[in-house]
Amino acid sequence: MTTIDPTARPTLVYPTPPTFDSVEDERLHRRQRLAAGFRLFSQCGFDEGVAGHITARDPEFTDHFWVNPFGMHFSQIRASDLILVNEHGDVVHGNRPVNRAAFVIHSQVHAARPDAIAAAHSHSIHGKALSSLRVGLEPLTQDACAFFDDHAVFDDYSGVVLEVDEGQRIAKALGSHKAVILANHGLLTVGDTVDSAVWWFITMERSAQAQLLAHAAGKPVSLAPSTAKLTYDQVGSEFAGWFQFQPLFDRIVVAQPDLLD
Repeated sequence: MTTIDPTARPTLVYPTPPTFDSVEDERLHRRQRLAAGFRLFSQCGFDEGVAGHITARDPEFTDHFWVNPFGMHFSQIRASDLILVNEHGDVVHGNRPVNRAAFVIHSQVHAARPDAIAAAHSHSIHGKALSSLRVGLEPLTQDACAFFDDHAVFDDYSGVVLEVDEGQRIAKALGSHKAVILANHGLLTVGDTVDSAVWWFITMERSAQAQLLAHAAGKPVSLAPSTAKLTYDQVGSEFAGWFQFQPLFDRIVVAQPDLLD
């Protein structure tokens, strides 16, 4: 039997991003978070054949990044399956190839944004649909306000991204924002942690879905810019993105603990 003292004021424990005693510990943490991100992308239906990639900058070799092996299904990826790619696109850890588009896009995003630890991109259905309209997210909902004045539209589609100069143009369009909509292609998000980059993608995809549904149903009313900015300050911070990911991580690890291997 539990006894409750209504006058008690317990010390509340607030979660915070972890700190690390060694680069090896930080590397393992990023790889495990990355593997969890792929498993969550699979659960969300963000897998389209061999398309899509999430990357995490290595904490020691900061011009290198960890990424999914080309052609491996998101639902099967473990931390030990991830490959490490250098700034030239060479695989320096692992024995599977890298998706050329993953290297071209992510290498340039990481180079242009030293603050971005992770970047996420896939061909999610509502992100693709919105990108074909070549418009941005409107502040129609509280969740969409996380991207208010903090995303861009890259409207220069020219086929599969295989050349470095196009990766550079994407990085330039992204600028200092947390996300960019790639015309006729899909969404790309970045974060100071793997956690936030993955969460921003998940919630951006859902916000794109809500916007498409709202316009299909009628004439949605956007929030006033002042309200959208206030809401952005409440839900759009890096900490908010990191925090929103934590219950998703906990759930997927319980259900699929092999991802940590």
